[in-house]
Amino acid sequence: MKIALISCTKLKADYNCTREMYQESTLFKKAVKYIEQQDYDDWYVLSAKYGLIKQNDVIEPYDLTLNNMKATERIKWSELVFKQVGDLQLGLKQIDFYSGVNYREYLIPVLKEGIICNVPLQGKGIGEQLQFYTLIQSNTIDKE
Repeated sequence: MKIALISCTKLKADYNCTREMYQESTLFKKAVKYIEQQDYDDWYVLSAKYGLIKQNDVIEPYDLTLNNMKATERIKWSELVFKQVGDLQLGLKQIDFYSGVNYREYLIPVLKEGIICNVPLQGKGIGEQLQFYTLIQSNTIDKE
């Protein structure tokens, strides 16, 4: 099984909801559209507050990011997500990360025990990621 993990966003809805919590973000919307066009079996959100979120999990609004956390807090968060991934019991072979460094730096090393971990857009800034998604999605439209 192959899944994608996408990080939460700073912009969030102000009411209880599922993944639309993050729909205010253009980057999130474009990344989701891209991910859903790939051959992933499923995808999940990496949330600073909740850890791993399934697409239909209803969550409350929050104002938290790993970008402001100390390394010890990010390590603890990574341990939570590692457990949550294990609890899914998906028979994972591969995880692709569509997230910033803080959302993967301590998680990938523990997941690498038997799971291939990729960062398809590694090294690209937010502007470059948006450009990538826009280009890919416009090329897809042209081919239809």
